[in-house]
Amino acid sequence: MAKKQKPRPNGFVLFNVTYEDGTQSSNRKIAVSELSGLEGDAPARSILETQDREIAERSGRPRGAIKEVRRADARKAQG
Repeated sequence: MAKKQKPRPNGFVLFNVTYEDGTQSSNRKIAVSELSGLEGDAPARSILETQDREIAERSGRPRGAIKEVRRADARKAQG
């Protein structure tokens, strides 16, 4: 009899990225499966940096360093 597997979360989480030079990139996708661990959203920055390197290699235009990563659905605190 086959062993039952735990259901895996599917889909994507969207992140907004702000770069050191002030430019922004909205709704960057990361698979939920890559973020589902004890670290939470911590791996998102390195995943996005890897995506940026791959894009830069293809386009020939490098991106600046990432300043901030925030979930796209996260709201800024009013204060």
